[in-house]
Amino acid sequence: MTLFPRVTSPHGHAPQRTDQVMLRVLLATLPGLVALTWNFGWGTLINIVLASATATACEAGVMALRKRPVRFYLSDLSALVTAVLLGLALPPLAPWWLVLMGVAFAIVIAKQFYGGLGYNPFNPAMVGYVVLLISFPIEMTTWITPRELLPEGVSLPGLWQSLQLVLPLPAPTDLAVDAFTGATPLDSFKHNTGLLTEQFYQQTPLFSEAELAGFGWEWVNLGFLAGGGWLLYQRIFTWHAPAAMLAAITLLSGIFYDGGSSTSAGSPLMHLLSGATMLGAFFIITDPVTSATSNLGRLIYGAGIGILVFVIRVWGNYPDAVAFAVLLMNFAAPLIDNYTVPRTYGHARAKRATVKKD
Repeated sequence: MTLFPRVTSPHGHAPQRTDQVMLRVLLATLPGLVALTWNFGWGTLINIVLASATATACEAGVMALRKRPVRFYLSDLSALVTAVLLGLALPPLAPWWLVLMGVAFAIVIAKQFYGGLGYNPFNPAMVGYVVLLISFPIEMTTWITPRELLPEGVSLPGLWQSLQLVLPLPAPTDLAVDAFTGATPLDSFKHNTGLLTEQFYQQTPLFSEAELAGFGWEWVNLGFLAGGGWLLYQRIFTWHAPAAMLAAITLLSGIFYDGGSSTSAGSPLMHLLSGATMLGAFFIITDPVTSATSNLGRLIYGAGIGILVFVIRVWGNYPDAVAFAVLLMNFAAPLIDNYTVPRTYGHARAKRATVKKD
């Protein structure tokens, strides 16, 4: 990741090591992970363990084939960050092979195929996620019902039962999987059949039992918001891209809320605190390798992602669109950089990146 100096002088630098930055990113995911585990069971934690082992093995294997020092490249923790982000994004209790395939594609194809950290044009975790979503839509859209909304007498599977469901082990015969799976808030709202927004909220436990947005999901997003705020405080990235993304989503959802009519696109709170909004805003789009580089560029980049997220959610075929929006704006990042190059120190005005030097 880009290492931001803590001083403004062009001659003074206080860089942070890549492994230190990555470790802080991993620590910042803990509030969101805790919320996911509490509301949806052990599945996300199992995802992360499987993904981390796969990412480490794939990174080591590629480095060995390239005759590079394996320990040196593993020590920057970038493969582990990719694994954790993808593990957080995947549905809890996703089958083991789904996790392995997504992580292997992310590390080997989306990252190492282009030369490794710093050379990949697309966010590896999001590439892995989109490949899985397009290839295995059923497995990728099978989510767990929040713990407190389960029918009476039904509980989330424990750790051993979760392992039996995820790994190639004999499945528990006394566990009805359909009893604890259900739609996400965004997916549920997308299939609203003509009810006023308030009526839909009242008739849908995911919303009627919630404080702010989708039940359970609101706390997951607030957890990632807290972790992202800590990363901002640590100056791991700047505020420009996250603020622009969230502002764009808030503005568009406010405009198209339509007073909660039957054609409403949903409230701003629903769009901000459901799905992968906060995970995307603070942990995905802030990847310095695949985003814009200048502050103005980051504002444009983040706003573009926010617009695409809202457009795909409301009028597209997918209820949550963070991964698609990020990859589309990864395409646009070089063009944004070309027109938002900051003024070079000592020069009167900025020049486009493609302008030939004298």
